[in-house]
Amino acid sequence: MLSAARSIRPMHRCYATLGIRRENKSRWERRSALSPEDVKKLIDETGTTVYIQPSTKRIFPDHVFEQHGAVLTEDLSKADIILGIKEIPVDALQKDKTYIFFSHTHKGNENNKPMLQSTVDKNIRLIDYELMKDETGKRLVAFGEFAGNAGMIDTFYGMGHRFLGLGYNTPFLYTSMAHAYPNLVEARLALNRMGEKITKDGTPKDFGPLIYAFTGSGNVNKGALDIFKEVPHEFVPVEDLQKIVNDKNPNLKKIYGVQLDLNDYLEHKSTSKFESYNDYITNPHNYQSTFHQKVAPYVNSVVTGAYWDDRYPRLLTNEQLKDIEILKKKGVIKKGKMMNLADIVCDVRGAFECLSHSTNVEDGFFYYDAIEDKIHQNVEGHGIQVMGIDILPAEIPLESSQYFSSKLYPLVKEMVGQAPYPPSEELSPILRNAMITDQGQLTAEHAHLLSSTNKLNHPEVRLNNKKTVLLLGSGMVSAPLVEHLAKRPDVHLVIASHVPEEANALVSHLSNAEAIPLDISNHEGLSSLVSKADVVVSFVPAFLHTQVANVCIEQRKHMVTASYVSKDMEKLSERAIDADILIMNEVGLDPGMDHMSAMKIINQAKSKGSKVRSFVSWCGGLPAPEASHVPLGYKFSWSPRGVLTASGNDATYWSNKQKHVISGQDLLKNHFPRVQTPFRGFVFEGLANRNSLDYVDIYGLGSLSEMDTMFRGTLRYQGYSDLLYAFRKLGFLNEQPMNTPCHNWADYFNRVLSDNQTSGLSSNEQYELMIHKLGIPSNHKMVENTWNAIHYLLEENEFTGKQGESALDLFSTLLSKRLKYEQGEKDMVAMHHEFGIEHRNGTKEILTSTLIKYGNNQHTAMADTVGLPAAMTVDLVLDNKIPERGVLRPTQPHVYLPILDQLEMNGIKFIEKSIPFHSHHLEATGSNVW
Repeated sequence: MLSAARSIRPMHRCYATLGIRRENKSRWERRSALSPEDVKKLIDETGTTVYIQPSTKRIFPDHVFEQHGAVLTEDLSKADIILGIKEIPVDALQKDKTYIFFSHTHKGNENNKPMLQSTVDKNIRLIDYELMKDETGKRLVAFGEFAGNAGMIDTFYGMGHRFLGLGYNTPFLYTSMAHAYPNLVEARLALNRMGEKITKDGTPKDFGPLIYAFTGSGNVNKGALDIFKEVPHEFVPVEDLQKIVNDKNPNLKKIYGVQLDLNDYLEHKSTSKFESYNDYITNPHNYQSTFHQKVAPYVNSVVTGAYWDDRYPRLLTNEQLKDIEILKKKGVIKKGKMMNLADIVCDVRGAFECLSHSTNVEDGFFYYDAIEDKIHQNVEGHGIQVMGIDILPAEIPLESSQYFSSKLYPLVKEMVGQAPYPPSEELSPILRNAMITDQGQLTAEHAHLLSSTNKLNHPEVRLNNKKTVLLLGSGMVSAPLVEHLAKRPDVHLVIASHVPEEANALVSHLSNAEAIPLDISNHEGLSSLVSKADVVVSFVPAFLHTQVANVCIEQRKHMVTASYVSKDMEKLSERAIDADILIMNEVGLDPGMDHMSAMKIINQAKSKGSKVRSFVSWCGGLPAPEASHVPLGYKFSWSPRGVLTASGNDATYWSNKQKHVISGQDLLKNHFPRVQTPFRGFVFEGLANRNSLDYVDIYGLGSLSEMDTMFRGTLRYQGYSDLLYAFRKLGFLNEQPMNTPCHNWADYFNRVLSDNQTSGLSSNEQYELMIHKLGIPSNHKMVENTWNAIHYLLEENEFTGKQGESALDLFSTLLSKRLKYEQGEKDMVAMHHEFGIEHRNGTKEILTSTLIKYGNNQHTAMADTVGLPAAMTVDLVLDNKIPERGVLRPTQPHVYLPILDQLEMNGIKFIEKSIPFHSHHLEATGSNVW
């Protein structure tokens, strides 16, 4: 029960103040709950104060709100009532407030339960727009019609590109996605022009009459039909579809629509007819779909506007779609039928099974080849084009905001007109019935959510229903992943580690996580752990990932790792597909976020018909400048071994239309002495990173011969490469086990210098041996630099080396001790991409995407940028948002776009710019020291 002190709220004004928050769930969310005009009206009619959180992307500019009397402020703590549109991050919720937004919690959405729990904990009155209904049960504030508008506009755009992919120029090609128009008036004008082209030139005769089938009868359907009717059209009954399709002299100077009723595609299993609407709603299990027989063979596109859930029969299964595709190949069904699905209601794996996942505004379409049962992005490939954008109204932010504001205004005025925090019984029934939480608890109608939400008070709940995530490893990047996933009430975390104190520290404050010992060499023990998991995250050293993957395949469990796809891992793809599992790799920083941010721009360019002629990518995890005062100018926030071994990898890249190869032995020597980035305050050098040419195919960039540059590199502060090369020449990076044990660091140093011959060297002997092995004159500047660096490292007293370790192993241990971050020091991540883009009209530009991220008091930047994207990938796997199977990278839009959006919400944001075109000159000359 609440204490009296907590339940009493201040009552000091005769009206409540209002705040409007900045939307940050998606970069496309530009809507506002109230328009500037309604804000002014509210101020004039009530005398309230309206606080507006600044936003550079909101459809109404900040200064317009200010001109209408609102107060622009980052801090909304003075507001009693706070309005939003989409879900709000837990950390952004302020206690003792009234919040009104689409929370998506009242249906028990697992992903949003942490937010719901926070509203309880913070004594928040949560009112949900979706529950605002009149006495007939009709929703009062909704965006369905605008979803229909945007969905139909996007459908025309998508079909234009699909036709072009199939080799046909059509009038549809001259439309854009809905978000490209400043308002609906401009969109309608474009559609009118498209209609004029249809009237003049017709649609492709090879496809016959183009027929669009519409389901549903609500606002979504109304909005889609409203846009459809802007084009020359004719509506026909279902019974006439076959006759129209088989017409030998069809009218191709218009498009055709068919509005489907339930009896057009459903029949009772016993009577083979549709009995009645009431019988269907009451006994849906008695009905089956005939859509694949009566509708699909005759229509080119299906536009959904009908509600569906799993009680009802699916309209079209993937097997039925496969049969249709086979009949099309045989010529039994005509070309182009069922070529497009516009699932505006976005029921994933719903009425249409081929909608395997929701899509994003940036890349709204994917293709499903039902015969091969494969999803792909090739607009020229086989299969049905599928759209499932889940935020369609956000593409029409102006009109949808104006409409929403007009509907919401009377209810907001009612709330503002009262004193702050009135008892719920003083609110109108519309507002009272829309409340989910109040006075620190769920309202009576939603009390059933408490048992699955209040995990602190009910620890026994849901243990048998939780999904288990097994994390192998507990190193430096694990904490952000663990903390992110632990926020999910439907997840139980198991951290398996050979370092118990690390694992215990990770779970000590969590009620849904446990730490257990790990012996990864014990196959039986590892198999037992994996068998109990839903998803396995491998944060063990990279060379062990294949071993883990083999066990995951044996146990048929999904796997996520942040490391590169090795050749051995690549070979497991077919076995993973056969086991029906996903092994998602390269979902950290580099590799990981580099792919995601790059693919976003590459796919945007390709969707506009542009070509990527050059790609240069730099990334580095570094100390913040003030923490770089050590040898190498580098510190380690995770295991040094991976960094050291990477310095010996062969590298291949493409520059000036030529292939360049640097051997691993010379990689440090032949570095790039000066790397120019937008970070003018940083003096960087760079190293070529592995085989850049592999990413031409991975990124879908086409033929390498048509590119000027393809390069991926690693950033370091200047001086790093020459000093590490010196250490390499001296033998510190040797991977062969040392023959005799070392007893201290001086002993280790002497044995490396003497090639394991002796541990007893004088200082002069050490100095002379070092100069000899470096192969440079005694007065060379690298002699002093190297000698000073060695003595700095040897100030470490504690020796923890083990017999049989290599010089590299011991050097890694030494660096982890001497080049570690001290209390209060921060690290930094820098990433910069440059894309040379050639547009269809021949013009060129450079698009850049840049990230700078500093560590904070909780985590290093490296930990956040590796752990968080990996955790967000696990979210997608747990929520069945990634339908593909096999060994994969995060190059699909339905993978990288939601992750980039979530990262942005967590303060990890890429800044994208356009700059004048210039050629790239990449010369790995080194600094001429060696």
